[in-house]
Amino acid sequence: MAHIFAFWESRAFYDSFMARSHDRLAASQSGTFKDAQVKLFDHRFDVKTGFEPRFTDADLLRVAHCRVHEERAEHFTLMQEKVWNPAMAGSPGMVRGLFGEAPGHEFLVLSMWLSAAEHGKYRTERVERLALRAQTEADVASLTGDIVDLESTWTV
Repeated sequence: MAHIFAFWESRAFYDSFMARSHDRLAASQSGTFKDAQVKLFDHRFDVKTGFEPRFTDADLLRVAHCRVHEERAEHFTLMQEKVWNPAMAGSPGMVRGLFGEAPGHEFLVLSMWLSAAEHGKYRTERVERLALRAQTEADVASLTGDIVDLESTWTV
């Protein structure tokens, strides 16, 4: 499985690419993959510092895709900002990240880490306690995620 993340300077640039170049590029890649899933998320806020789509200073990326109960979306967003974000930002091995939102009460939390060992320290020590404090179970209808080892040769 491969995860590909693209970051657009603006919605206008994304729309222009989709209108002018996407179909030609997709046709040239026909047969090279199967079961592609594409989602467009709008940036809501940064995790730790100003997010930059630069991957040379991290070895691991954690991505969480959350579908949230409609009536809990505002609470979920607030808890990301007030509970989860400060906890991740305070973890020495966390480089930076972002919180994004898509229509239909879907959210993406992307965090970049120096190493799997650093991410493991954060995860082991804090996740259960933070989930209780943030009432994550009440907010989230479904959660999928992955740990992604970054492949520097795939970075453009």
